[in-house]
Parts: sequence; structure tokens; C-alpha cells
Amino acid sequence: MKKLFIVAITALGFTFAAQAQDAATSTNGGQTAQGKWLIEANTGFGAVNAASTSFGLTSVDGETTWSLGAEGGYFVADDLAVKVGLGYQDQGNDVSAFTYKVGAKYYIASMIPVQVDYAGASVKDADENPSFLGLQGGYAIFLGENVSIEPGLRYNITMNDDAFSEDVFQFQIGFALHF
Repeated sequence: MKKLFIVAITALGFTFAAQAQDAATSTNGGQTAQGKWLIEANTGFGAVNAASTSFGLTSVDGETTWSLGAEGGYFVADDLAVKVGLGYQDQGNDVSAFTYKVGAKYYIASMIPVQVDYAGASVKDADENPSFLGLQGGYAIFLGENVSIEPGLRYNITMNDDAFSEDVFQFQIGFALHF
């Protein structure tokens, strides 16, 4: 009886997953289909990440830090994009950095983006430069055929304790163009 119950629950789960996939594909117009392109800009809230490719502005104790950047990707398979990103930061006190990111983004059911990436920075006059392994998840709200808003959470795991000794947790809101 237990086995029958487990098989029934599993079959029911797969049925709901297939229906969610069909609903997502029909509602998002195929924005995450193989061969499509993605251009994305993010706003980063929370702790400052030394290798961020997002837009940000922070002022602490009279010291202002700002950053800007963007990411682009290509869908190599349905719902799977390979991405790269570039950015620039002005961290005050004549410290600036060029930032980069390389990774992959997968849309579960064409609407729940999860991302894994490697991000780093080239900091002016620094002995060592920071690098991070990034993990990100969220939800894609498709506003039409070509635009989505993607609020989400991001966790950056430091790969270089000498350059940047803390992991960074962020809330982000992404704005993406799909074409």
C-alpha cells in the first residue's frame, strides 16, 4: 500500500510539473527558448559586493560607492542561458574596479530563474583581486513578449579570503530584455 501511495504521489507531482511547464511556455511566449538572447540589468541591495555587475549606489559615513553594469546571455537550450557580464565600480578614495561575471542561468518551468556564476574584479592598485562563486534564485514576471522583471536573492561565496574575506548576501531586482 505504501508503494502504491508513493507511486501515485510521484505521478501526481510529474503531472503538475508538466502542466506548469505547459502553462509557463504558453504565457511567456517562448522568451527562454533555444536560440533567444537575453540582456539584463540588475539593481543590488544589501551588502556591497566587490565584483558586482549590477547598478548600485551606497553612502556610508560620507563615503559614496556606485556601480553600473549589465549582463548578456544566449539560450543554448530551452530555458538554459550561458551568460557574461561586465561592470565598473567607483568605491571612493580613488579606488575603482572593473568587474566581470561568467555563468549559466536556468529557468525552471520557464519562470523560476536559478543562476550559478563566477564573478571577479580588477581593483585599481590592489595586491589581490576578489573573486566569488555566485548562487542566485528568483521569479520571472514576464510583462510582454520581450520584457521581464526578476526579483531574487543572491549569495556570493568568497573565493579569495586575502582580497575579500566575507561572503555577501543580496536582494536583487533584475530587468531583462528577451529577443
